[in-house]
Amino acid sequence: MSLSSSDQPKGMIAFVERVGRRIPDPVIIFIYFLIGTLLLTALIGGLTFESYGPGGALVEYEIKNMLASEHVIWLFDNALVTNWLSFGGGILGVILIVMLGIGIAEHSGLFSALLKKISRGLPTHLLPLFLVFIGIMSSIATDAGYLILIPLAGLLYAGLGKNPLIGMAAAFAGVSAGFSANLIPATPIDVIIGANAQVFAESQGVPFTNAAGDPLTPATMHYYFILVSTFVLAAVGAWVTLRFVEPRLANKPFTVPEELSITDFDVTPAEQRGLRAAGIGLVLALLGVTSLALGPLATYTNEAGQQVTPYLNNVILLITLVFATVGIAFGYASGSIRSMVDLLNAMVKQMNTMGYILVLTFFCYNFLGLLNYSGLGAYITYLGASALIELGLQSYPILLLIGFIIITSIINLFVGGLTSKWMLLGPIFIPMLYVVNPAMTPDLVAAAFRVADSATNIITPMMTYAGIILAFMRKYNPELSFGEVIAMMLPYSIAFMLVWVALLIGFFSFGIPLGF
Repeated sequence: MSLSSSDQPKGMIAFVERVGRRIPDPVIIFIYFLIGTLLLTALIGGLTFESYGPGGALVEYEIKNMLASEHVIWLFDNALVTNWLSFGGGILGVILIVMLGIGIAEHSGLFSALLKKISRGLPTHLLPLFLVFIGIMSSIATDAGYLILIPLAGLLYAGLGKNPLIGMAAAFAGVSAGFSANLIPATPIDVIIGANAQVFAESQGVPFTNAAGDPLTPATMHYYFILVSTFVLAAVGAWVTLRFVEPRLANKPFTVPEELSITDFDVTPAEQRGLRAAGIGLVLALLGVTSLALGPLATYTNEAGQQVTPYLNNVILLITLVFATVGIAFGYASGSIRSMVDLLNAMVKQMNTMGYILVLTFFCYNFLGLLNYSGLGAYITYLGASALIELGLQSYPILLLIGFIIITSIINLFVGGLTSKWMLLGPIFIPMLYVVNPAMTPDLVAAAFRVADSATNIITPMMTYAGIILAFMRKYNPELSFGEVIAMMLPYSIAFMLVWVALLIGFFSFGIPLGF
């Protein structure tokens, strides 16, 4: 939405907006990267250099001239299947399939009904804790929290006679600043971050293991960390709401539009039926998953003497089945899903939102394939690692960690989209930081990225839903500017960043696994 001249941001906010508007879309950036890489390899093709491999031995690399005939043939032969659809063992398919179950649960209305049911019986002083917590949990449904939870939070506070912006700020903090935390493993964010981290690491010879040398499972490699983070951030967010936000907004005037009905927050009889059915569906789904984990997908030892855990290898699909089962049960009982056609439409609607991901990954994965095949990726890692070693930072892993968090936070102010930023930063920093100090394992670097990206989402005008959130809040305060929204959300961002970074450093310093 556009702002009037009197609402135009000033100072730092205006600077961030101006710079952000000049940065091309990530898809365009990757197109430029592809072209630039081809031209650069033509200039320095044949260059050889030595870099330390994962085992500590020197490995000799040579940069290929990608405009030579045999390498142009490689580009065309691999563009569609190897470098896109099959890249990283079919990571694109994993991302798409996990969205199907989430799409069914979201389309059925399960999430909004659950929110209304729980919040109605809560004491007023616990509402901030509840809203931040539910906001954090809403990352299960990717963007549903922005479009469902935040408006409902405003409606809830309006029904209590309180300034709706208080509830909306708490919900916004949970949804956006706590985006990477959750109690449930293998969320879409876990899949996107973890699966790509494995690709980034293995493509340049970095072992996909944790600090103890144990193999990582991409979708659950951060589970212990995000589990603890969920409770910590919920408590921090509630404290910020009660200590800073509520006192500041409690006496501010607000209006409730005539078209908004406080009864919209009541749970309807149809939703009551749906929630009962969803509870039964959840129990049946968990029993089914347990049966599979103890039966066909049980742990076994293969011929090489290695322990194989099929249920962990398929945890993404299992969780997708749970969400689909619960969503279908709610939808049929509540009437939001009446036929197989409605079910099909729910899945198609969710897939429609993935069009940008398909375009982004085509150019991104082809660029990454080119980077790896040409040897240019190894050269960038070599140059960056050499510079950090020259600065003596190899002996200070915590400084490396904090430095990466600061870089990501600054970039996040100007570039929106978690996936696109991870595609830009992950291939560079995962191998680079590992070469500088092997304590910088892929799971640690990826966790640092999640902290930095999430904590600053609520204070940048470049966040995808910034204009939508402003529109939601203006229903109760038509004169609200985006600068005022940033001022409202800044205490959350600072508190989340400080506490979350301290928590990550604590995990690292005490050798606590980030996940399994």
